[in-house]
Amino acid sequence: MRQIPVDTSGATVMVAQPPQLKMRDKTGQIAQDAETGNNLMTVDVLFVMNGNAEVIPVTVAEPDISGELAMGTPVALTGLVARPWENEFNGQKRHGISFRAVAVTSLAKAG
Repeated sequence: MRQIPVDTSGATVMVAQPPQLKMRDKTGQIAQDAETGNNLMTVDVLFVMNGNAEVIPVTVAEPDISGELAMGTPVALTGLVARPWENEFNGQKRHGISFRAVAVTSLAKAG
């Protein structure tokens, strides 16, 4: 699968919604990393760059989330990549872009 690296160096990134377990489908089965078996989490982040802001869901393995990620917390997204996807369900084609990070780290000062 094609992966496109995302440069976050000029962006402001903060938590829009705290981490939640990612579900594989509507059966309620928890998504897991194919290589490690770790549970996957989704963190909705507000990505602000060049005067434009967008909320994007970022997938990350549960052990790779560090710090308190409450709403509004500034974060660093390590190894962020965009992955184009396409599927067909009930005769309808759908496509989009998903985002995956190696790690999501709180930048909030402790104390």
